[in-house]
Amino acid sequence: MREVPFWDALSADYDRFVDWPGRLAREMPFLEKLFAEHGVQRALDVACGTGHHAIALAERGYEVLGIDVSEGMVSRARQNAAAGGVTATFLQAGFGELGKSVQEPYDALLCLGNSLPSLLSADALKDALADMAHVLVPGGLLIVQNLNYDRVWPKRERFMPLQSHRQGDEEWLFFRFVDFHEETLTFNMVILHRNGAPWDYRAQAAELRPIFKDDLKRLLEQTGFGRMHFYGDYSLNPYQQDMSGDLIVVAERPA
Repeated sequence: MREVPFWDALSADYDRFVDWPGRLAREMPFLEKLFAEHGVQRALDVACGTGHHAIALAERGYEVLGIDVSEGMVSRARQNAAAGGVTATFLQAGFGELGKSVQEPYDALLCLGNSLPSLLSADALKDALADMAHVLVPGGLLIVQNLNYDRVWPKRERFMPLQSHRQGDEEWLFFRFVDFHEETLTFNMVILHRNGAPWDYRAQAAELRPIFKDDLKRLLEQTGFGRMHFYGDYSLNPYQQDMSGDLIVVAERPA
């Protein structure tokens, strides 16, 4: 997967609209609990973005490699790690390219932030999952977080909360919405910015393919994953098709 202009263009602003303290406060206890239960020491963060999960794990003593298809995101991740004085490695690679990029298998692999829907066919998704299985140790964990498209898709929920960021005299507004098509959707972002002057703006868009729970379960089984647990949020609440905001799956590669 090498269609990266959207993510490269977004990399400079990504940390301005994501509430990282809030996200990490919700998500890290979930990851640490799983890692402790399964004896994880080495973790691979795929579609790592600007690196905040990888950095948080490295701060807690895990050996972490972050991978993203976007060189812009990887560059920001390296800058964030350096700014925090954290040792974490980041490299550029896309879905389906892990086997060529990773030298030794890992105890756990994360793919968070609704990243897998950027794969626009079932075959591409299956290939990516098989590639992930290949870089896990026997008994290793795969942790995936997507939006719950079983709820979003039939409801055609288009608009996301407005996000804002201020830094000195500069101000940014981030307006996100979705256009639904027959089998895919377009994720749109309009970014407004001003610095002591009238607002300027730019618009970006990326095509996504919804992933439904039963389809993901079937493809995980076909690519060699065994025991699976499905959650509706990072508080370990059970997945509910019509209610959950997220679809989180924890799958094991058989020992």
